[in-house]
Amino acid sequence: MPCQRVRQWYILADEKEMPVTTSSTTPSADIDLFEAMYTARSLRHFKPDPVPQELITRVLDAAIRASSGGNTQHWSFIVARDAGVKRQLAALYRKASDHAMAVYASRPKPEHLSDEQYRQFLANSGWLWDHLAEAPVILIACLARREPPERSSLPAVVQARYDAHLANTLRISGSSIYPAIQNIILACRALGLGTVITTNHILYEDEVKAVLGIPDNVSTFALMPIGYPTRKYGPLTRKPVADVTFADRWGTRWPG
Repeated sequence: MPCQRVRQWYILADEKEMPVTTSSTTPSADIDLFEAMYTARSLRHFKPDPVPQELITRVLDAAIRASSGGNTQHWSFIVARDAGVKRQLAALYRKASDHAMAVYASRPKPEHLSDEQYRQFLANSGWLWDHLAEAPVILIACLARREPPERSSLPAVVQARYDAHLANTLRISGSSIYPAIQNIILACRALGLGTVITTNHILYEDEVKAVLGIPDNVSTFALMPIGYPTRKYGPLTRKPVADVTFADRWGTRWPG
């Protein structure tokens, strides 16, 4: 059963993008949900083969099944396939990634990663910084800004915490687009495609928006290269549930 295979895969090493086998590139939606979640690795190396438009449409149709705050569905998606557009996006992504590398270099290695795993992560990330334009598709996930109601139109008790409400709105805005992005990742896995969520470009978002003609009231939340992968899916390893979960209150270990 797929779930049994998943439990076996879980113990294997993560983030080693090995060359893909023929069977793992076969597009199929007949995949167990948990198998998809446990094997949808961040993939950055793609074949040059174009991705059929109907597959991208199917991925996007999965995206829009996600939840959004107040069911507003105020998301939008740009599918960049034009070589010139992709080159412009790649140049901005490359520029922003120089900043990202400086941040990575200044941060300590996460304790749960071995030196080799962290080296692989940096190598794979760095490869995409220089090869983004080679992805057959670059998908940009966007969200329109929702203007808050005027303070004067609200009850006094709400007016008293209006500034906190505005700050909270900014903090939680991604909750209306990131579930859709996760659906994109899982749909790609089911259809034999690879992808990864990247956000470095946001450092130069004004320039990205200018390239794509995105209006002022819309923000980008992810830039996702998509294509047929040349590396394997999964397995994935993560910290054990018991290491990141508490029972009833912080510090009380979950009996996992």
